[in-house]
Formats: sequence, structure tokens, C-alpha cells
Amino acid sequence: MNNAFEIQKLCKNYKEFTLNNISFSLPMGHIMGFVGQNGAGKTTTIRLILNMINRDGGEIKIFGLDNVLDEQKIKQDIAVVFDDIYFVDSWKVRETERALKGFYSNWSSKLFNQYISDFHLPVHKKVKELSRGMKMKLMLAVAMSHEAKLLILDEPTSGLDPVARDELLEILGKYIADGQKSILFSTHITTDLERIADYITLIDDGNIFYSGTKDDLLESFRIVRGGPHDLTDSLKKKVIGLTTNIAGFAGLLPASEMKHLPPEIVMETPSIDEILVSISKGGSDHE
Repeated sequence: MNNAFEIQKLCKNYKEFTLNNISFSLPMGHIMGFVGQNGAGKTTTIRLILNMINRDGGEIKIFGLDNVLDEQKIKQDIAVVFDDIYFVDSWKVRETERALKGFYSNWSSKLFNQYISDFHLPVHKKVKELSRGMKMKLMLAVAMSHEAKLLILDEPTSGLDPVARDELLEILGKYIADGQKSILFSTHITTDLERIADYITLIDDGNIFYSGTKDDLLESFRIVRGGPHDLTDSLKKKVIGLTTNIAGFAGLLPASEMKHLPPEIVMETPSIDEILVSISKGGSDHE
């Protein structure tokens, strides 16, 4: 299977943070959710992918090409949507095309006009007059109008109301439907990923905790709950993100450990958010 990108042993060292030899890849034609707490390394990784900062080690290949040596060629086929709106406030919707199309050799005015129509964007309004949801749709229209093969999104649904978020997720699903495009979706709203992501990469304190299919992630762990007397010393060492109170305990446990549990312990399939919160708390064998 061809990959949209491959990251091998990537490192970046700061005084108070290290991206620690991380490796993961995104197969072409799929959506990957990139999740982790604030400060876990998501934005640093995205900046390294885009060659916005220099790496201290490792390798990044996009469409099989080195992201530094072949940067100009690669960026013709990449589109980026950040949380911050980067358009000039005084631009009208129609003017964004005139300002930006010259950067892309494969820009399609036909596609841009189609997206503007599909997204119901008012062409004569200024950027500053648009709602946050409309601004995000405009950014997507620009991003997708040169048929980028890799779309990188950094918190695109942050601050959107539920209707706008739903519309955005539908747009992304349609965008990759031809199997020739991929999306790296960095977000802290994990319910969005449960709806549309095929793959999940979970980063914690500069280390990759998990990278693989969403279904495998959810099947690899269980939320376990039990009474105070059910929490043995052996179990305590295995539970990730353990919380205890007078009524008992709860935490995340690898599914491979299920067979060793007494029947009194309740087991539940976790959400992505529960997994994220648990690994952020840590555990004796999983920090």
C-alpha cells in the first residue's frame, strides 16, 4: 500500500521538550486522527512535516519524496488548514482566489467556484464579516481547489458549533472518497475522529503511544471498574490512568490482560477520549 507520508525516527530537541524518535505513516486514501494533550508534540510534528522548523534527526518522506530536498514539488500537492484564520480581513470571498491561486500550478477556478457554491459562501462578503464556520469553509475551499493529495488540518473544528462541525466532517469524507487523497487531522475533539478517522496516532509527551487503525485501538484496551478489594497489587501495576476512591477504582487496561480478571470487575469498550485521558495520567508500566 502506498503511503501519503512516512516518518522514521524523527527527533526535535528543545530545552524543556523532546520529540523522541517517533515513527508513523499514513496510507494513501485514508484519514488519520493525530491526538494528544496540549504540549504532547502534535504541532511540532506538523511543523516538521511542513519543514517550517529544522529536525534534529530522522526522516520524513511525503509521496515517497524527502520533505526537505523536494519541498517545492511536495508543497504543490499539500494543503494546510490551521486553527488560526490566515486571510486578510478586508478581502472579499471572491478575492481570496485572486490572491492565492498563483501559488499553485494546478489551481482550478472551476473547483473553487464549485466549493464556494457547495459551501453556500457569500462571495461579496468580507472575511471579517463571516462566521467562524464560514471562515473555516473558505479555508477548506482554498485548500482543496488545487486538488492536494495530502490535507493537513490542525484543530479545524475548534470553536465550531455542532452543525458547522458536522458539515465540515461531511466535506472531508467526500474529499477522500476517490482513494487518491489523504488527511492528517490533528484535534482534541476526539468524537470527530470516532466518526471519520480510519487511523489514529496517539502522541504523549513526545512519544508515540499508538499508531494504527482506529478499530484496533478501541479493541486493544478496556475500561475496567471494580471495588476496593478487586484492586490487587498486580492489577495496580497494569492499569493505565488509575483512579481510586472509596467506592473502588477505574482505569484503562490492555485487552490482553482481560483473561486474568475476576468476574466481579466490569469491562467496557473505551472511547478515544478515555484512552487519551488515561495515558496522559500514566501508569506504572506505561509511562
